[in-house]
Amino acid sequence: MKLSQYGYDFSPEMLAKYPADNRDESRLMVINRAKGTIEHRIFKDIIEYFDEKDLFVFNDTKVFPARLYGNKEKTGAEIEIFLLRELNRELRLWDVLVDPARKIRIGNKLYFGDDDLLVAEVIDNTTSRGRTLRFLFDGSYEEFKHALFALGETPLPKWVREKVEPEDAERYQTIFAEKEGAVAAPTAGMHFSKHLMKRMEIKGIDKTFVTLHIGLGNFRTVDVEDLSKHKMDSEQFFVEEAAAEAVNAAKRQEHKVVAIGTTVMRTIETAVSTNGMIKPMEGWTNKFIFAPYEFTVADAMVTNLHLPYSTQLMMVAAFGGYETVMNAYKVAKEEGYRFGTYGDAMLIL
Repeated sequence: MKLSQYGYDFSPEMLAKYPADNRDESRLMVINRAKGTIEHRIFKDIIEYFDEKDLFVFNDTKVFPARLYGNKEKTGAEIEIFLLRELNRELRLWDVLVDPARKIRIGNKLYFGDDDLLVAEVIDNTTSRGRTLRFLFDGSYEEFKHALFALGETPLPKWVREKVEPEDAERYQTIFAEKEGAVAAPTAGMHFSKHLMKRMEIKGIDKTFVTLHIGLGNFRTVDVEDLSKHKMDSEQFFVEEAAAEAVNAAKRQEHKVVAIGTTVMRTIETAVSTNGMIKPMEGWTNKFIFAPYEFTVADAMVTNLHLPYSTQLMMVAAFGGYETVMNAYKVAKEEGYRFGTYGDAMLIL
């Protein structure tokens, strides 16, 4: 498959700027691969498609307030910092992106907050926009982390909306977010409400959690026509023993395993062994899934409607079938579905 095959007739008006009033009341397009059918439902109807002992696999990563605004020393120029990941807890080293990056050099100091509560020194260049910062802060690690995150804002992608609003702190997060470390939310999971989870429990649908800390590489544009030459950024993941046991038990007993989102799919396909079962493991994955690809774990997946040429669309098309998924996107546009982070959802059976 080639990059050019993943374009579709897209306009920015198709992107949802705000989430549905209630999490489980987004629209849900249901695609049945075997029958070749498309149904239009409401997200909370999803449990009608599953039975007792079927297993939903969620990503329980938690988004932290990764975007900060500060000033450069001497010039006072405003600078935006996007925290990517903590490199060293004791030395308070972080990998970040800076914007504008052109004049931010090694040795520069950056100031954040009223009365310059936090100061950071640039100690390395990592990429054209990437820098390593050492934060200078008098106080314990807990006090530092609290100050850092208090200054940060929800890292809502700017193509959703330029300005972050107070409700985004809660809505740009799943209700089961627990393991802090992501700079972007696992959006398929954001459609699940407490009420829907309770209805799943009553019906006997099982759930388990894996963790993949989503990085900005998840949104990196593909700039090569030959997809085999695209390199995904590595993201940290964890599959604990309980999750592996839950998935393997469901597979042995021939119950459906449902990947809630592309990050879950990447995680379980990374952790799968040659016998088709998954094993407990942790590490970093740069797995890039595109057609042709043989999926070995999930029987169904839930996903949002993704941007043209994105790696997420490529994975969904590999799972649902290229022609089926690209046609579904055409139907979604005609039917007025909302695309992107806060948009509607798709269930592929």
